[in-house]
Parts: sequence; structure tokens; C-alpha cells
Amino acid sequence: MTSTLSLIRRAALGTTAVAAALVLAACGGDNGSDTGSGARTSASASAEDTVGAHSDQDVSFAQDMIPHHQQAIQMSRMAASQASSAEVKDLAARIDKAQDPEIETMSGWLESWGEDVPSSMPGMDHGGDSGSSNMPGMMDTEDMDELMKASGKGFDTMFLTMMVEHHEGAVEMAVIEKDKGQYGPAKKLADDIITAQNAEIEEMNKLLGKS
Repeated sequence: MTSTLSLIRRAALGTTAVAAALVLAACGGDNGSDTGSGARTSASASAEDTVGAHSDQDVSFAQDMIPHHQQAIQMSRMAASQASSAEVKDLAARIDKAQDPEIETMSGWLESWGEDVPSSMPGMDHGGDSGSSNMPGMMDTEDMDELMKASGKGFDTMFLTMMVEHHEGAVEMAVIEKDKGQYGPAKKLADDIITAQNAEIEEMNKLLGKS
């Protein structure tokens, strides 16, 4: 009798142990699955944040540089019919060719960020006064009107003088973006602007007879 009870007790204990092991295994599997899924989700979100990470500085850079570029392009297109120097016409054409695609690039960033994209508004076609004081190197309406009326060598000198100042302002803006911006492509564009426009400033100063 004692032997029979002992066997029954052993069988019961064995069944309990198996059941406990199964429960632990199931719980362990659930926890492992949840942890893995959570880690994958977190890693994915982190990667997305890193790719599209941008700051207010990046937004300001794009929103200010677009109208700054637009004015440089407008000035450059005057050179086609008003400049007398082939060197000035060539420089102006290069400025137009380089800056127009940059405007498209920065506009794309702003659209993807859900931010306002600056556009040329009525009354702003010659640069305008609105917002100009916040952007270094921007010409005001009077400056642009004088440039539009100029021609020949007078235009060449005025264009080069104004564009040097304009480029210096763009470089100043780009340096701030390079130092304080967060969005990688914007910082890269800022670096490109610094390199290209400093080279053009040197070229323009030579054309003006400055060392």
C-alpha cells in the first residue's frame, strides 16, 4: 500500500514539474518576443529620426537662403543684356546655373518638413525691403532699381561690387548653418556655398582690380 502511494505521489510531482516547466517556457517565450519586437521598433524609429532630423536653424537657413539666391539670380540675369564684359557675363551665367538648382533643393526640404516655402511676391521682384534687413548682403529696392538702369562698364562695376557684398552675406549665413545646423544635407550645402562663393568673391575682386 505504501509502495502504491509512493508511486502515485511521484507521478503527481512529475506531472506538476512538467506543467511548471511548460508555463515558464511559455512565459519566457512571450517576454523574449515582446522585448525583441520592442527593440526592433525602437531601432527603426531611431533610424528614421536620424535620417530626417532637422532643427529650427535648418529651416531658417533654407527659408532665408532661397530669397537670397533668388535675388542673386535676378541680378545675374540682368548681365546678359546689360553687361559689357564677357567675364562678367560668364560669371553671372555660372551664378545662375549654380544657385537655381540649390533653390529647388532647399524648397524640397521645406516641403518635406511641412514648412513654408518662400516665393517671389509682387513688389519683391527687385529684392524689396521686407525681410532684407534680416539677411546679410541683400540689396534693397533702390539698389536693384539702380542696377536695372545701368549698362556697359557702369553696370559691370556696380554688378561686381553688389555681388561681392551679396556673396559675403551668403557666406555669413552659410557659416552659421554649418556650425549650428543639424540636418546633414543642409550643412553640406552650406559648406559648398562657402567654398564656391568665396572663390567667386576672389574672382570678382580681381575683375574690380582689387588684390
